[in-house]
Amino acid sequence: MGSNESAAQVKHLAVVMDGNQRWARANGLPGPEGHREGAKAVKTLVKSAVKSGIKYLTLFAFSSENWRRPPYEVELLMQLFVTALDDQIRELHANRIRLRFIGDLAPFSDLLKDKMNAAMEKTQKNTGMQLIIAVNYGGQWDIVQAAQKLALSMNDGETSAEEFKQNVLNASQDDFAQYLSLGDIPPVDLFIRTSGERRISNFLLWQLAYAELYFTDTFWPDFDEQALKDALDDFARRQRRFGQSSEELLKESQDRKS
Repeated sequence: MGSNESAAQVKHLAVVMDGNQRWARANGLPGPEGHREGAKAVKTLVKSAVKSGIKYLTLFAFSSENWRRPPYEVELLMQLFVTALDDQIRELHANRIRLRFIGDLAPFSDLLKDKMNAAMEKTQKNTGMQLIIAVNYGGQWDIVQAAQKLALSMNDGETSAEEFKQNVLNASQDDFAQYLSLGDIPPVDLFIRTSGERRISNFLLWQLAYAELYFTDTFWPDFDEQALKDALDDFARRQRRFGQSSEELLKESQDRKS
């Protein structure tokens, strides 16, 4: 199956962009250059994803654990966020891409929060691909905040303890999932992580439940259009079972054709 056909099966692509600093070291460059080249790779991926027909692209840009990095590196990443927003928002809007940020935005500077909110407002009515940037995000945080919102929705201030208990016991997975950061879009079909690491690192824990995982040794700044095609082709060769056996899937396919 070719890349265009395989891409058609991937509605939601999630990517952990890893290896910027290792790329810099491998090329004899200072660490900040790796992050700058990584920002260029994001632009390449967005274009390639649009070309491939992907509807939702979620990128892990800054985890809640990244605050533990050296202060100079965190400051550089914040500056890159601001620069990228200033440089790319017009092009994203012109291509009808909707930009969203998920995560706990409270710790960021007022300048960065204002730019994030302005970018989301500017593109919120766009009907093309959704580009979702996860910043100060963690999958465990997402599940906790969803549980808190679900609990609050079950108590209007006059709900008795017994009524609240029954509301909790009657809650479904769908009731819960709607309060997740991405509760309004399909779950992840394909997860990609670059640089050779084989971990999901607290990213979209709920949404990755049935995703196909693809790990590549390529450092993020070198992840180009061909690298995406390779990942999509690999996805196309897999059989997604969703808990079923191969025989059950074959029977379902035959029943649909008959």
